[in-house]
Amino acid sequence: MSRPRLLFGAILALGCAVSAAAGEDACATCLELPRAERDEQPLRIEIESGLQFSRLALAGQEDGAAEIDPRTGAKRVVNMIDLGGISYQARATVRGQPLRPVRVELPARVLLRSPSGAEAELTHFVTDLPPVAMLDENGLLTFNFGARISSRAASGGDFRGRIEIHVDYF
Repeated sequence: MSRPRLLFGAILALGCAVSAAAGEDACATCLELPRAERDEQPLRIEIESGLQFSRLALAGQEDGAAEIDPRTGAKRVVNMIDLGGISYQARATVRGQPLRPVRVELPARVLLRSPSGAEAELTHFVTDLPPVAMLDENGLLTFNFGARISSRAASGGDFRGRIEIHVDYF
């Protein structure tokens, strides 16, 4: 699909490869979009709040995990102790052409790192989106998402990372 994709709100530009012998006008025609696509509003995404697991500790010598539910923000832990603090699901808003269906893709896996070099992993991303997500009459779609964080090598730290969210029109 040749429509725009978003990566945390940054539009990725698509280009075409044309041989040098093709002439100056060759690339201009390959980048022309059909009229419907030219009139279409570009998609933008704004992250209103990030995914926050708060403070956790391993319950033993083995790795542990915690999950955050996208609908309720509730946290569930496995082989970890919840040390309190505020945890919450992430929230994002997509803006674009009113009443258009969109596809939201979250990654399968994100590696997180702490300043000390320890690593954790985010997996099992889930959203509260319906099977077919659609922008409303104002061109807005707000959704929540959660994930599972798993420790690696039973190490701890203040983990940070970037979650790539791709959004396309159907």
